[in-house]
Amino acid sequence: MNTVRPKKSLGQHFLKDLDIARKISGTLSGYKGMPVLEIGPGMGVLTQFLLDEEHDLTVVELDNESVSYLKQNFPQLKDRIIEEDFLKLDLKVLFSGEFCVIGNYPYNISSQIFFKVLDYKDKILCCSGMIQKEVAERMAAPPGSKTYGILSVLLQAWYHIEYLFTVPEHVFNPPPKVKSAVIKMTRNSTTDLGCNETLFRRVVKTSFNQRRKTLRNSLKPLLGNKSDFCNDAVFDLRPEQLSVRNFVDLTNQIEKILLL
Repeated sequence: MNTVRPKKSLGQHFLKDLDIARKISGTLSGYKGMPVLEIGPGMGVLTQFLLDEEHDLTVVELDNESVSYLKQNFPQLKDRIIEEDFLKLDLKVLFSGEFCVIGNYPYNISSQIFFKVLDYKDKILCCSGMIQKEVAERMAAPPGSKTYGILSVLLQAWYHIEYLFTVPEHVFNPPPKVKSAVIKMTRNSTTDLGCNETLFRRVVKTSFNQRRKTLRNSLKPLLGNKSDFCNDAVFDLRPEQLSVRNFVDLTNQIEKILLL
């Protein structure tokens, strides 16, 4: 078996450029000795460099054809290939302590992957890899930017996000219709947001669901008939104008209003 057929249903675009793969692997250079989970290794273009750098590597791959290729070409992985859907994995069963995540992520589920990373933020110290340029820009966007949104706020609450470099379409098989980018998320020092985290997520998502409206109007589905208590000037702003800290303060205000 020499190659694996890319499958559109799995969002597969196999990276061909070894220099780019080497650079992606290098994003974990500061985490030697720590367990690493690679998502969607495909034909192992990134896997080979992770192994060369002697990372404690486990890979998760849903595609049967790719799994067969990996077993044939990377026998050193042995029983470190998990033939499952990453989104359905219980990572606490796989890793008892801290670990890192890396990959050339399937484009059709990239946002879902990062939301799952958030669920394990106390264990995942670093998450890096390649995704659509548009998603990478949203993740790293500052407040006030047109691309600043739900993904930006929820990820930046817990991670420092670096947009590293852009990747052109022609280095993939098949070439995607969009440009790609490599990002790196490093766990920040936050251990407690200072608000109800479940409500924080609801506030952020509800706010951006109608991002062109002021918070006074966009948050009505959450506040119901208590929206009349939104007297603070912050409710006259639009969601993209608020920093993570502002959203924390807003969540605490809303929690008080909901208790009235």
